[in-house]
Amino acid sequence: MPSAFQFQCHFILIFLAASKGETRYLEVRDAGEDEPFLLLSEDLKRELSAGQIYRRSLRCIDMLSIEGQFTFTAEQPQLHCATFFIGEPEELITIDYNFVNIDCQGGDFLKVFDGWILKGEKFPSSLDHPLPTSQRYIDFCESGNIQRSIRSSQNVAMIFFRIHQPGNGFTVTVKKNANLFPCNVISQTPSGRFTMVIPHQHRNCSFSIIYPVVIKISDLILGHLNGLFLKKPSAGCAGVGDFVELLGGTGLDPSKMFPLADLCHSFHGSAQMKIGCDNTVLRMVSSGKHINRVTFEYHQLNLQETENRKENSIEEFCFPSI
Repeated sequence: MPSAFQFQCHFILIFLAASKGETRYLEVRDAGEDEPFLLLSEDLKRELSAGQIYRRSLRCIDMLSIEGQFTFTAEQPQLHCATFFIGEPEELITIDYNFVNIDCQGGDFLKVFDGWILKGEKFPSSLDHPLPTSQRYIDFCESGNIQRSIRSSQNVAMIFFRIHQPGNGFTVTVKKNANLFPCNVISQTPSGRFTMVIPHQHRNCSFSIIYPVVIKISDLILGHLNGLFLKKPSAGCAGVGDFVELLGGTGLDPSKMFPLADLCHSFHGSAQMKIGCDNTVLRMVSSGKHINRVTFEYHQLNLQETENRKENSIEEFCFPSI
């Protein structure tokens, strides 16, 4: 039975059952009380292929993975609303305010958050984001016309809002921008392949997969400087400024997840692990002195793989009852 965290993520993430390459044309549509379903709109595909701007209304709780212009108009007081935006790993998200009609003095608000928040947990975590948490919030009621265009630092962003008066609302335009060196990413699919590169930057980067997965690391380069590999300590990653760690947990924030494995030695080959947690994160810590790179692939952990445990399997860590 899925956990509450998984159900909430499945509800807002349109990509959980989407095949790679089709996610930009998918939307969540209500399908009753149990779960949303995924709809590939032929009209939407034709509209996008013709170069037209896609437009539609927003729901109080919504999810978007496509560019376009989106409008929310309150039909009744809406006090707890949010829209989640997601792009491909190599994309940043820009949100432009086109029109805003809310009563800031009356308690309305419209805020953009650089990342995602779910049940109080943030992605990226405060440890991995380049800005302090307070600067990740952009409040329209405070900034107004000063900042009408906001760009995310990774492939996810969100707005949350409260509107009391029926008829009030706002319109935003969402655009995607290329990101040459993606750092923090939430995967759009339960399977895929990715290469993370941190070129001489002192930063931490997390790749989040909101599924139990089999993850295989095929290439890891740490401490690469002028064509030479620096010698690493012989035991553990303590004191090492550049390393990769695998994390597992039941929430969104990598800093609140459990460390499952550390990798602090470069290698070419294959290291595979089964992780039965609701959320799996591959996190690279970089000192900024070197060019670090890791290539990995992943797919959703199926029932047969769960039953056929091997020495490198750690699903018991997250599901002690199995």
